[in-house]
Amino acid sequence: MKNKAPHILNTSSNLLGLCFIVLTSLRVTNRSTATFIDELTAVAALFFISSSILSFLSMRDSTPRSAAYERVADGVFLIGLVFIFLTAMLIAFNVVG
Repeated sequence: MKNKAPHILNTSSNLLGLCFIVLTSLRVTNRSTATFIDELTAVAALFFISSSILSFLSMRDSTPRSAAYERVADGVFLIGLVFIFLTAMLIAFNVVG
């Protein structure tokens, strides 16, 4: 698929919002000190914001760097997905550590 940047931007910004919801719910329930889920979620949020910025730059840039921004945004997005998957598994299996 050509020009994946708009899809990356849309999806990563949505998942960034999900990360904020998870972080907020952990703070409200006072479970943020009892688990390391909030740290994993924060790392995922950093990857998603980076992916959002890179995909935005890819759409705004008309030079050959645009393709490089898009490739990096794609890789960073994939890493963010791995972290959010780990977070979801820890929440699903009620792992506290």
